Amino acid sequence: MTDRFDDGFKPAAVPPPAAQPRAVRPRHPVILRASAIGVAGILSALMLTAVVPPIVADQSDRAVVDAPVMLLTSPIAGQVEALAARPGGEVRSGDRLAEITNPRLDRATLISLQEKAGDARQRLDATRAKRESDVAYVASLDREIASQAGQLKAQLQSQIEELRARVAQSNAMSSEKRAIVDRQNRMVARDAASSEMLKPTEQQYAAALHDTDAQTAKLNQKLAQLKALDAGIYVGEDLVALNMLGQKRRDIDLDARRMEIEEKQQSAMLDDLEGLLKSESARLARLAAADVLSPGSGKVLAVGAETGRQVSAGDTIASVVDCDKRFVVAIFSYRQGESMKPGTKVRIEGGGYHSGTVSAVLPKTSDKVDERFAVPFPQTERRELYVMIAPDAASETPAAQPASAATPACTVGQWVTVTRDNGIVPSMSVTWRRLGHLVASLTNFDPAEPDAATRKEGVAKLDSALRSQPAAALPELDEHWLPAARAVSAQ
Repeated sequence: MTDRFDDGFKPAAVPPPAAQPRAVRPRHPVILRASAIGVAGILSALMLTAVVPPIVADQSDRAVVDAPVMLLTSPIAGQVEALAARPGGEVRSGDRLAEITNPRLDRATLISLQEKAGDARQRLDATRAKRESDVAYVASLDREIASQAGQLKAQLQSQIEELRARVAQSNAMSSEKRAIVDRQNRMVARDAASSEMLKPTEQQYAAALHDTDAQTAKLNQKLAQLKALDAGIYVGEDLVALNMLGQKRRDIDLDARRMEIEEKQQSAMLDDLEGLLKSESARLARLAAADVLSPGSGKVLAVGAETGRQVSAGDTIASVVDCDKRFVVAIFSYRQGESMKPGTKVRIEGGGYHSGTVSAVLPKTSDKVDERFAVPFPQTERRELYVMIAPDAASETPAAQPASAATPACTVGQWVTVTRDNGIVPSMSVTWRRLGHLVASLTNFDPAEPDAATRKEGVAKLDSALRSQPAAALPELDEHWLPAARAVSAQ
């Protein structure tokens, strides 16, 4: 032990025990040890209270009031002409929140369709006029054919009567010739006449028979022509002109039918073009001006545009939150998943609610899910889950606050504390906060917003407390403690 004090310290220089003051037991090592033990205990307590309770805690202050949000987007690209949406404002279903106009539209398609529709309409009119002309021509040909057919029928009737008379005359002449032939045959048989006289008579009789056959053939021909004429068949030299008229009538009728088919095709094409023209006109009308309507009732959460701003199709104009569908999303440890199953009753502090029921438990969420709600879900850490809570009807109406990023409309976004019914382990953050409120209430600290004078006084007190004390105020130290400590160490 003596070799530690070889740096010029001489034991003889120490005054005799009788002349020295009474040795004082050193206190600083004890204070240091006690301070170290105290700090270690505090750190251990803080670590235990920070690590262990969140794993098994039945209470969570990482809970926020949330609600579904409806994004109102611009249906067209254009300029915001009028904007009626205001943050925190009440809206009803069908309310017009914004008006978008776009005077600069591409009308090339509309003009092209109009030109095609005009051309199709002209072709249709020409085809219809041609068909009507053909129909009129066919009607005039029918009248001419009917007139000439009537004349030919009358002519054939007269010819048939004439031929019938000639056939009768031929029959009579052949009968007369036969009678002469028979008489001469009897005279020849009685040798009253020569057989030479019989031959001319027989020849005349044969000529009479052939004339009867010729007249009968002509009669039959005229009867056949009349029958064909009644059937619309024009055969014979007398019917050549009528046959030409019939052929022309058939050609014009076929052309009229072809024009009718073309008219139907062009009419269908024109109907299609007019339908496209109406659709394009309606589309341009929708693109030229559009209103942004609220799909439901609620409160405007945020407005993402302003009057005169140029927006694109799909840009968010405003977001409306449905306050009637509010819920609370809280974060608990995965160990509390079984105890926080759906149907579990919980207590809620804040947001105007007092109780609620667990509706669902989610292991995680995504950005796409967060977009459907007014505020994003709180960020979870490892082995934590979300507990969705449907609050009961609020017994009191919370004070109206202006909508902001921290506290949106109808308390959406407000942080609350959720505690399971019959819960035992509290959350340490809630405990420390309540302890701070208790200390503040015991020291008559007003937690309300201080005024300027109170804030100034508090800043002054804090500044004076942080400054070091003057040397005169410090207690005088015993100047003999160092030699005594060395003597104790030398022993």
